[in-house]
Amino acid sequence: MKQYLWMAELPPGVSAEFSNLVAIFKCIDKTHRVNLPNAITFSRLIMTAIFIAVVSRHSDTNYGIGLVLFSVAAASDWLDGWLARKLGLVTPLGKLMDPLVDKILVCSAFVFMTERGLCPVWVTALIIGREFLVTGLRQIAVEAGQVLAADRLGKWKTTFQLTFCITGLVWLTFSTGKPPGPIGNWFENLASPDGWLLPISLWIAVALTLISGWNYIWSGRNLLKAR
Repeated sequence: MKQYLWMAELPPGVSAEFSNLVAIFKCIDKTHRVNLPNAITFSRLIMTAIFIAVVSRHSDTNYGIGLVLFSVAAASDWLDGWLARKLGLVTPLGKLMDPLVDKILVCSAFVFMTERGLCPVWVTALIIGREFLVTGLRQIAVEAGQVLAADRLGKWKTTFQLTFCITGLVWLTFSTGKPPGPIGNWFENLASPDGWLLPISLWIAVALTLISGWNYIWSGRNLLKAR
């Protein structure tokens, strides 16, 4: 039987990053075919890359395209998980890639919002730092043979983060370029930084980021104390 180099036993002392890469390849090898939920997950990663490329060229048209891409990608986050559970297609590859792609999508949007002056730098740094923290704690838990349960506030945190990003994209779309008309004016006023939706969704997201991050630290406190 043909053996692949990356399927061999890993020698001691191999870095965690390389081990994670090998784990991805092993998941792909066991899956053989990418099922529908996993295909949706990978399409979200592609949409994220296109979103970054599009909104980097500042114009109302590009912001509008970015808004559509980001909204579809955000909706697919719910869809792939629902299909995986409904069709019994939950796989190790999906468990690995789904949260990773979500983090890439959200963090890239917050970096863009900071660049556009809609989000303070420290907020984006906090959100990205929290994701690194949770990923690190989960890695420590795996190495200790334990499972760090997902925090229930995590979904609400993601919901408000996505709400903030979509609201910011709506404002950029309708406040740039030609007068948007009556409906466009309504969306522009609703999503304005001087309104209520954008700041409220941001500060709720910040609060939930801090609380859920602390919950993970508290749940993994024994792992951090272990020698």
